[in-house]
Amino acid sequence: MSKRVLILGGRGRVGSHVAADLAAHTDAEITITGRSHQHSKQIPDLGSHVQFIELNLEDRDKLTAVIRGLQTDSSDSNRNVVIHCAGPFHYRDGRVLETCINEGVNYVDVSDHPSFTRKAIAYREAAEAAGVTAIVNTGIFPGISNSMVRQSIEQLDTADTVHLSYVVAGSGGAGVTVMRTTFLGLQRPFQAWLNGQWQAVKPYSDREVVEFPAPYGRLGVYWFDVPEAFTIPSAFPVKTVITKFGTVPDFYNFLTWSVARWWHPRLLQTRAVIEFLSHVSHFMTDVTDRFSGIGVAIRVEVSGQKDGNPAKSHATLVHENTAIAAGAGTGSVTQMLLSGKLDKPGVWAIEEALPTALFTQAMHSRSVEIKQSLQMTA
Repeated sequence: MSKRVLILGGRGRVGSHVAADLAAHTDAEITITGRSHQHSKQIPDLGSHVQFIELNLEDRDKLTAVIRGLQTDSSDSNRNVVIHCAGPFHYRDGRVLETCINEGVNYVDVSDHPSFTRKAIAYREAAEAAGVTAIVNTGIFPGISNSMVRQSIEQLDTADTVHLSYVVAGSGGAGVTVMRTTFLGLQRPFQAWLNGQWQAVKPYSDREVVEFPAPYGRLGVYWFDVPEAFTIPSAFPVKTVITKFGTVPDFYNFLTWSVARWWHPRLLQTRAVIEFLSHVSHFMTDVTDRFSGIGVAIRVEVSGQKDGNPAKSHATLVHENTAIAAGAGTGSVTQMLLSGKLDKPGVWAIEEALPTALFTQAMHSRSVEIKQSLQMTA
């Protein structure tokens, strides 16, 4: 029997691209879930091995039954996988991961909010005891970006500073959930690892102009609260981790900066306000996407030493569709779990679990080009 994959939230923009990636690169039986059958016909035709079922994550009994059902009539049940794509993850608890651990099913997610990542990592010992491999933050950023950091660190003998910069054009091809994530990230100052200690940083502050590859060029980026801000210093002995984000067109940066700077924090902690901002922003990007595109660019710079001399390792990525790139990140990790190439019981951020050799092979197979260089700075 075929291996099985359950994609929670698989009808969304990112979830549907994860499904498409798996349909193209594996022979797994794929089940996509959503809250209603009403819109199931909107799912692209990915073949007879992809089906849709209705599932609300608040229905714990049905969630358990569906995950338990993955193990039925499966010849390789220990390699079946649940993929959690049902964000925004700021509002999610650990029930999906906990159920996977209880049922002995491997787990992957596209989580992008630090609060959820912390909740997930708290299950590490339980997952290890159950022999379940759970990989969090596997999309594009966090996700591919984290593996680019690991790749760059491994180019050096020692690493001191990691500077991660991201830019997304318009909506990035994603849905309103991504807009929610952006505004949820403005709610309060977050802790950044700077000079070997945790320091409070205001989101969307300290604009910095960074040189991205064509067609983006020099663009402004701002401090942003992402899981990488704490998972990277946990995984690697570095002194500083900088995480900055920006958008194209640039006037979106000004609007987001204005909200972060001038709006009262209590407003940004109100769900109705987040929904208003998210839907207005999504409406605006529907207009500007036709001019800006929906791509993504990532720039990684790691400073340290090589052969006893100061050096910098750089990695860059450009993709024309942010959601497709996220699908490639999550799809490739899931493919490795299905094949048994990746087996690391416990709960791990992607940079802790995925060896660089497997990462580069997966990106090459999906035509995701990552350019890397090493510069001696002495």
